[in-house]
Amino acid sequence: MATLTGNRGLQLEEKLIFEQNSPGMTAVDLPVPQDVKSRLGNTARKKPIGLPGLSEPTVVRHYLRLSQKNFSIDAGFYPLGSCTMKHNPRLNEKMARLAGLADIHPLQPKATVQGAYELMDMTASWLKTLTGMPAIAMSPAAGAHGELCGLMTIRAALEARGDGRKRVLVPESAHGTNPASAYMCGYKVETIPATDQGRVDLAALKAKLDDDVAAIMVTNPNTCGLFEDEIIEMNQAVHEIGGLVYCDGANFNAIVGSVRPGDLGIDAMHLNLHKTFSTPHGGGGPGAGPVVLSEALAAFAPLPFVVHSKDGFELIEQTEDADGAQPYGRMKGFHGQFGVFVRALSYMLSMGSDGLRQASSDAVLNANYLMAELSDILTPSYDGPCMHEVLFDDRFLKDTEVTTLDFAKAMIDEGFHPMTMYFPLVVHGALLMEPTETESKATLDEFIAVIRSLAEKAQTGNAEMFKEAPINTPRRRLDETKAARNPILTWHSRKSNRPEG
Repeated sequence: MATLTGNRGLQLEEKLIFEQNSPGMTAVDLPVPQDVKSRLGNTARKKPIGLPGLSEPTVVRHYLRLSQKNFSIDAGFYPLGSCTMKHNPRLNEKMARLAGLADIHPLQPKATVQGAYELMDMTASWLKTLTGMPAIAMSPAAGAHGELCGLMTIRAALEARGDGRKRVLVPESAHGTNPASAYMCGYKVETIPATDQGRVDLAALKAKLDDDVAAIMVTNPNTCGLFEDEIIEMNQAVHEIGGLVYCDGANFNAIVGSVRPGDLGIDAMHLNLHKTFSTPHGGGGPGAGPVVLSEALAAFAPLPFVVHSKDGFELIEQTEDADGAQPYGRMKGFHGQFGVFVRALSYMLSMGSDGLRQASSDAVLNANYLMAELSDILTPSYDGPCMHEVLFDDRFLKDTEVTTLDFAKAMIDEGFHPMTMYFPLVVHGALLMEPTETESKATLDEFIAVIRSLAEKAQTGNAEMFKEAPINTPRRRLDETKAARNPILTWHSRKSNRPEG
């Protein structure tokens, strides 16, 4: 039922902030500066900036109402595959906000931050132990940044032995950012196909191996939610031709405590602390993507890094101080995202090694529970059990006129964030679901009931409902093609005769 205001109960309609402009009405009044000579030259603003005049209550209400339109992991279930959207314990946040940790600065004298160095060293020690790797680079700021770090380390090691290899092999089942990272590092990317079981085609891989292959970038478990069961033979084949093995650690959350990547022949692997070790997602920061390294790559890790010394801990920031190591340089201004290290270490210490293993086991259990409860009405892409995420394709929607996107939009009306759609690309119309270890059986059962109900409606000819969805959201479905090709990114008043944003 339409309302006079456009409000629907406590879901309040909110105008754009420019539409609420009241000239002269501002929370703070500042005097106009007098006799100030501009040094901006031709770049100086010719007209007023046009910011709206708003009272303090109006500003507070505006942003509070906008925040109420957001969905977050604190509000509900996020089944985004390959993302690991799970609950972050508040204990981690409390520790990161302790004054002694939150108030330090990276440029402080080393004598005043010995505790911070020790914390970083302890975090690094846990990560090396869990992965079975002897060395680590803590400075990368995120997963893709860690990918680049791993490849730059590989390149530095190859160049040190006078080996100018040009090709990197990337399986279809690898994480989606891998080809971009390899290309950015100056390599030519070649794709390795997947088998009909969703894993690397070992024969196809071996056919591409020669002395020009620098590395393979493998994801394990892969983005189909499956463990690469031939990974040891795969890595041995790459090593035999003098190449190195990079592993995307996006899905490490599925195997912590059960599998050590170092035992599989991995040379470099980044770790998404937000996925496995329960820290906030990056989104531009804060984030952290440490990279663990094999013995073959340890000497080439980037600056800076923390080492033990007779006087405590030292931060090595110059190559000449690196005690025989050959770091390829620096990837970041400082030494990682310290607040994220605090959160990750708090999580690891509170969970313990047995708790971390249990969490990973629960993540795998939950994904297989979804598969077991939905396989009779959705269409699993591959036979057999999965790891931490389960992959369906759109065969169950055949001849219904309902697409994967339509199905996802209808989930929003039921109060669930959609799963990952159309990824990985090896599966048509993919629906990739990752329940994580932090969701209860009750939540999963409700989710299962919704998915089953929507699938039944789609299969019984109710396509119109899906095309209209979502109908219960503050805004309806966008014309996505128009939005992409003709975006309106700025607001203009009606008087300007320009399109409104």
